[in-house]
Amino acid sequence: MKITIERANELLNSASNKRILVVGDLMMDRFVYGSVSRISPEAPVPVVHVSHEKAMPGGACNVASNLLALGGKAAMAGIIGQDILGIELKGQLSDSGVYLNAIIEHSTHPTCVKTRIVAEQQQVVRVDREEYLTISESEMASFCSLIEKEIKESDGIIIEDYGKGSVQQAVVNTVLAAAEKAGIPVGYDPKDDHILKMEGVSVVTPNRKEAFGSAKVPEGRPADNPLEDQPLLEVGRVLKEKWKARHTLITLGPHGMLLCDEAGDPQHIPTRAREVFDVSGAGDTVIATYVLALACGATFLEAAELSNFAAGVVVGKLGTATCTQAELINYMKKHADEI
Repeated sequence: MKITIERANELLNSASNKRILVVGDLMMDRFVYGSVSRISPEAPVPVVHVSHEKAMPGGACNVASNLLALGGKAAMAGIIGQDILGIELKGQLSDSGVYLNAIIEHSTHPTCVKTRIVAEQQQVVRVDREEYLTISESEMASFCSLIEKEIKESDGIIIEDYGKGSVQQAVVNTVLAAAEKAGIPVGYDPKDDHILKMEGVSVVTPNRKEAFGSAKVPEGRPADNPLEDQPLLEVGRVLKEKWKARHTLITLGPHGMLLCDEAGDPQHIPTRAREVFDVSGAGDTVIATYVLALACGATFLEAAELSNFAAGVVVGKLGTATCTQAELINYMKKHADEI
């Protein structure tokens, strides 16, 4: 089955009534743009002449930004520092319309910021300022209590794990139990070296590297046809046992996506990208589109196909990007002969 433009419109038209809770590591993304005309006399590195800078919500916050761009409602659950960056981040999220009832400000944990230096549309270097979260049992209990309250107002949940400490087993247990009670879908975007019990999750969306890392299977050169890539298919089988998710969606870059379910054969979804400038944040777009589509009534395959088109939009943009409803539908129209 191939999703039609009419079906995509039907699903997206109901997005404005859907509120998705994003649980994960909150960050600020800073971009410093400029040009390079010479090499430093101090070291063999380029000298970037800065033209302008911008800052935007990153990490799990970028998932919320994608939900809003697609016409849905977004709420955030996470932990930030009581610092200037935390104030700026909350302000940007609030201004964009994200619900912030489940955000905790931590007195000693600094807000994470990733700064990318970009020259001539090429990232020169990235500078990270971050610390792994250390949180007491009472603070974790308060955080989980806020999450439970927020889930009562939600139509779906996304656990976005960047491995910075906000996503711990207690958080996962709280989300899965409350989601099962509410009968709403849960998506999990994993960190390959972070082991969590995820039984009952609706969908897990690792990229190829994360999938092989999580399955502890050596990664070889990908086959042109993912359905003939035996190591990849083995990874799918291993992850099905490990996560016990209803579906696992492995994103494969230029090779598209592989959708594995509990019982059926894996299904390959070819890439829709024509030009690739930057894959930053593409995984955030995939899981945002996927879970929002499920909340709107899509099947797992329809959600996968829709998220594949959305990913094709954002990789054609420079920097952490989002995909709007209009961009998604227009992109689908351009590829109408492939649907």
